[in-house]
Amino acid sequence: MRIGELAERTATSPRLLRYYEEQGLIRVARCANGYRDYDAALVDQVAHIRGLLDAGLSTRIIKQILPCLNEPSEIHFADATPEIIATLEGHRDRLAERIALLTRNHDAIAAYVGSLKQCALGVERAEVAEVAA
Repeated sequence: MRIGELAERTATSPRLLRYYEEQGLIRVARCANGYRDYDAALVDQVAHIRGLLDAGLSTRIIKQILPCLNEPSEIHFADATPEIIATLEGHRDRLAERIALLTRNHDAIAAYVGSLKQCALGVERAEVAEVAA
């Protein structure tokens, strides 16, 4: 697929996709005419990259993590320095905190929607009773 289609499918700008390629986060085949040919599997990979960036990871760390998402056998243990492990543990812990917060928010919204539905149902019943009387 062309860069415009991938950009549209991932809600990412073409420039950002080229940046991901420059950083080694995505690999793009070239056609005989030199045009980039983006594989459909890159849609998921770009989503992973964006999620990891949103979580605060640097492109350098993401480049090391990406192979683990698809092929755990590609883990480079030489990269497992104490600093990298500590950095990743910190990111993991912050993600766990965000997940807990999002879960609490989700539960609160679900409870509120449930209450609203109950109130609306009560109003409907009262209106039906009023009409019947």
